[in-house]
Amino acid sequence: MKINIIVLFLLMSGVQLFGLNSRNAAIPSTTKSTSIGIVIYSNDAETVWNALRLANYSKNKGDTVKIFLLGKGVELDSMVKTNNDLKEQSDKFLNNGGSILGCGTCLRSRNNREPQVCKFSSLADLYEIIRKNKIVLTF
Repeated sequence: MKINIIVLFLLMSGVQLFGLNSRNAAIPSTTKSTSIGIVIYSNDAETVWNALRLANYSKNKGDTVKIFLLGKGVELDSMVKTNNDLKEQSDKFLNNGGSILGCGTCLRSRNNREPQVCKFSSLADLYEIIRKNKIVLTF
């Protein structure tokens, strides 16, 4: 009962609690940048496009972002040749200092020996992304 009264008092007095103000609107925070790993294993254009958009947004916020293409995800390299939206997002990410790594085994299985968007990488590189990044997302 006492805790309910305290919480109610804090909310009514406009004191910030859990990052919300009294109108339940998110309060802009001055958070520090973080490291984000993004694993793309889909070749669905919309899914890949959204993953790249998130990567670009995160980089613009000052975060460190690394992308690893796995399985069907390595097909991004050929998808950018026919999909201008994907090309635009991947170029923006790369031109902003981003790095896109591609599973070497997956690339070779698709006879892609000279990828243009990603760099040949290995399971060890994926492991490093998982271990070193605070946040890891999969698409």
